[in-house]
Amino acid sequence: MELRNVVPDDVDAYVRMRCDPVMMADLGGPLPRAGMADKVRRDAREAAADVSWIKAIVPDPARPDVVAGTVTIWSHASHDSDAAGDGPMSEIGWMVLPEFQGQGLGKRAVRALLEQARDQDRWGLVHAFPATANAASNGICRSVGFRILRSNHWVIDPAQDLA
Repeated sequence: MELRNVVPDDVDAYVRMRCDPVMMADLGGPLPRAGMADKVRRDAREAAADVSWIKAIVPDPARPDVVAGTVTIWSHASHDSDAAGDGPMSEIGWMVLPEFQGQGLGKRAVRALLEQARDQDRWGLVHAFPATANAASNGICRSVGFRILRSNHWVIDPAQDLA
């Protein structure tokens, strides 16, 4: 397995991951296919500029066009950090296509990117937020050494959710 920057040609993998209702069930639902090419181009530019680490998981380095999923570390404002004035929060997320699940690729990709973060002394504390019912992603977090922080995190979209 190897990790490489996402490139504009990775549209098919993005569509298969992000437009699929099952893959996106814990992430707010599927995204529209119409915007995927633009999303991949933006991600490829961000990866190339080293703003975020947006990596394609390639199971066989001899076939770099076969993508099993993605693993990403990025930085964003945290509501808690904003209030404390501590600055941005680093987050890691990953997706593995169904035909590649259960082979350890997600775990190896997450560990490889975290090792790179450690070796480059970049990103500081890295957070992961898998859904509580996502046993596979929670298993990855546990196996690579994430610490569990128990909390309630409630979210509302007032435009759609306010009764």
